[in-house]
Amino acid sequence: MKYAACIEYDGSAFMGWQFLKHGVSVQAAVEAAISRVANHPVKVICAGRTDTGVHGIGQIIHFESEAPRSLHSWKLGINSNLPDTVTLRWVQEIDDSFHARFSAGARRYRYIVLNRDTRPAVLFNRVSWYRNPLDHEAMHEAAQHLMGRQDFTSLRAAGCQAKHAVRELLDISVTREADMIYLDVKANAFLYHMVRNIAGTLFLVGEGKQPTSWIPELMAQKNRRFAGATAPAGGLYFVHVDYPAEFGLPTEYHLPRLAV
Repeated sequence: MKYAACIEYDGSAFMGWQFLKHGVSVQAAVEAAISRVANHPVKVICAGRTDTGVHGIGQIIHFESEAPRSLHSWKLGINSNLPDTVTLRWVQEIDDSFHARFSAGARRYRYIVLNRDTRPAVLFNRVSWYRNPLDHEAMHEAAQHLMGRQDFTSLRAAGCQAKHAVRELLDISVTREADMIYLDVKANAFLYHMVRNIAGTLFLVGEGKQPTSWIPELMAQKNRRFAGATAPAGGLYFVHVDYPAEFGLPTEYHLPRLAV
């Protein structure tokens, strides 16, 4: 039997999603919990691997087991065996053709920036922090130049192992609520550090160091060193994954909003 499930986690407690021999990973915690309930070793596949410090609200996984467990038993048992920093939000049976990664049509991230002159305390590791004033409207205008299918080499981290840098950005916006700036990005797939590099690049526009018209020029250069610095991991949230309706997975999701 194949199952799909949604995982939420506090990324500051882990060295990323992927299993590591030398550190604590979300994948290892999830596999250990499921394996204990199934009473046999279980491997999971995720929709998108997240880096050290990146949070997950709507990470989707799939796993297989022939253990005779109800959905309620899976959910209750798995959550009872997960650390406090990880929770399984839902689980359901899924068609054998489903693949958490390859069946995904699009992924959505939210990047949260606390924009004030003093650093966060209560929200430490939950938000990014930028002390200089940022013009979110200019950032939003500049971000629209990233829409569509493009070569994102200029926003690709050096350690990226993807075969190519072409991705399709389906939606991007920058909004503000009091001292919080929200960058929302949806794409068919993302490169290593792509969202954080987008954020760091838009900071230059928001601070007035680059005009909104600079983005097309940057993208045409196809050179990472001309873009902004990689923004910190703590402000990034993996929010949602779109799948074809035929799989019957939940389509509702919520965007994290923080305030101090």
